[in-house]
Amino acid sequence: MSARNLLDLAWVIPALPALGAVVLLLVGKRIGEPKAGWLATALMALSFVASVVAFFALRSLPPDARSNVSQGFTWIQAGTFRVNFRFLVDPLSSTMTLFVTGVGTLIHLYAVGYMHGDERFSRFFAYMNLFAASMLVLVLGSSFLLTFMGWEGVGLCSYLLISFWFERNSAAVAGKKAFITNRVGDFGFMLAMFLIFQKVGTLDYSALGALPKLPQSAVTAIALLLFLGAMGKSAQLPLHIWLPDAMEGPTPVSALIHAATMVTAGVFLLVRAHVFFDLSNHAGTVVAWVGAITALYAATVALAQNDIKRVLAYSTISQLGYMFLAVGVGAYSAAIFHMITHAFFKALLFLGAGSVIHGMHDEQDMRRMGGLRKYMPITAGTFIVGWLAIAGIFPFAGFWSKDEILAKAWVSHSYALWAVGAAGALITAFYMTRQVWLVFYGPERWRDDAGLVQGSGDAHEGDEVNVGGAHGGSAPHESPWTMYLPLVALALLSVAGGFIDLPFTNQKLNVLDRWLELPEPTTVSHFSTGLVLSTVALVLGVVGILVGVAVYRNGLRRDGTDPGVERLGGFAGVLQNAYYLDAGLARFVSGPVTAFARFLSDGVDRAGIDGAVNGIAAGARAGGGTLRRVQTGLVRNYALGIALGTVLLLLYVATRVSF
Repeated sequence: MSARNLLDLAWVIPALPALGAVVLLLVGKRIGEPKAGWLATALMALSFVASVVAFFALRSLPPDARSNVSQGFTWIQAGTFRVNFRFLVDPLSSTMTLFVTGVGTLIHLYAVGYMHGDERFSRFFAYMNLFAASMLVLVLGSSFLLTFMGWEGVGLCSYLLISFWFERNSAAVAGKKAFITNRVGDFGFMLAMFLIFQKVGTLDYSALGALPKLPQSAVTAIALLLFLGAMGKSAQLPLHIWLPDAMEGPTPVSALIHAATMVTAGVFLLVRAHVFFDLSNHAGTVVAWVGAITALYAATVALAQNDIKRVLAYSTISQLGYMFLAVGVGAYSAAIFHMITHAFFKALLFLGAGSVIHGMHDEQDMRRMGGLRKYMPITAGTFIVGWLAIAGIFPFAGFWSKDEILAKAWVSHSYALWAVGAAGALITAFYMTRQVWLVFYGPERWRDDAGLVQGSGDAHEGDEVNVGGAHGGSAPHESPWTMYLPLVALALLSVAGGFIDLPFTNQKLNVLDRWLELPEPTTVSHFSTGLVLSTVALVLGVVGILVGVAVYRNGLRRDGTDPGVERLGGFAGVLQNAYYLDAGLARFVSGPVTAFARFLSDGVDRAGIDGAVNGIAAGARAGGGTLRRVQTGLVRNYALGIALGTVLLLLYVATRVSF
């Protein structure tokens, strides 16, 4: 079979997890646990195999021919508007399918152990398979509209999975919050598609290679509207508010959303549509600054969080900010590179956090942990790898990808952006060190008087913690092999992942750059410049770690207070409440927005529009009622009326004639 024939079978990649979703939704209860989980995991693994086959088939083609659109069928036909249901396999979509299916398979395997005993076990895996299938349609779609179909699919699945434990009101609310917030971004994506069709005449990605000459205003509007869509999915300020609350879902969901699927969709969209940003004079600057500010904002908020998953949630928002910073300065390959490495180490960190929660009997408050490396050595060792990767320590994956973004910002003469990104990198190393020391080192704060684990997951942000005394349970324990095997695999990827795109001009080392063949307006042309920038980035990471160790080497203070948070003084409350942006938006929506909506509903719609329509109807009804009195149905009345009319007519004629 030829390479083109193999690439025409790309539909198999999303079809396999979609099949799993259908089967599990229909007969999942009969299949039961753990077979339902193994079925979902096996289909994801087969999808990964299909992605690998497609990758090698595409790689066998000449560089200028590495793009294949399957035959498909006409999906929508309305006048000149036509959309085909076809899949596009090119270096970008192939790269996305590889890490979505690869990391997704590991998360599915982990979930087999993590979700053990859940009464809706099979439904959970049906939703997980559907989530992966939607994401694969998103990245393989040959047009904006087909991408939007997958886009909405992952939005639906995020709602289903975040609120999976809907018996908890917080989970139900978090699911609705994610769904509604993303609809704001989706509105921008839809408007962008309307404009693209109006100006270009098609929504197919094939048209992006030969765009007609467009006005600067139209190009910028399309770019910024696409960015609005990306802000929702990839949680950039101010549409980031749904992501921290997404922690209410099971930990495998957090890993899938934060690492391999939903949040990467926004970055993918902007890279796919990079031509609009290349043509716009201002859109890239907006994207870069929103990304940089988001990166710094989320990093500072993570400093004062106590929930082990919430720290990682704000970390995800911050790392996504770096990807948008890269897109804004035109470093598209660097954005994809960091997306890949982030998928490795962030999936590792979330699954590691889930392993800790599992071993600590659902405890999530880091103030009730400590010293766990002795009881959970595999979880601790792999989590530390993820920590070093995200902190940007050589030679872990995050060092190479984050360093490349900062270097591209510097050589593009965006020195202020570089400074903001560098500050974020320093803070990242510190707050991740804080997390590692509070969880795995220091005194064992989870013990009560009997020496047993304290918590049961009932601590919340801002609660006072009674260190050394609570209700009892069994001691912490390591997770089963289905959970720690993915941790080991992701730890290896977090070490080796950075070597797919080393910052050298040698083709054998600069693999990802040359594979993607995306435009790179800014490159580090001198080895000495790159060496200095890399050294500075490494020093920032090391300094952040050393300061973190110095502050937290003894854990919390004896009274349970956090030494790092205590140094922040009154500002700690601001950070713990995420600068009150969430609360501020809630007040704004419940106050002025609700009042304005009520004015539109009661004043404009009901009193104005409805009043006018109802008034016309009432007038017609009243007039009809009056006229109805004339229609008595009696012949003598009609004859009398005719006679009177005749008399009046004769009088009128006589009067006119007399003049």
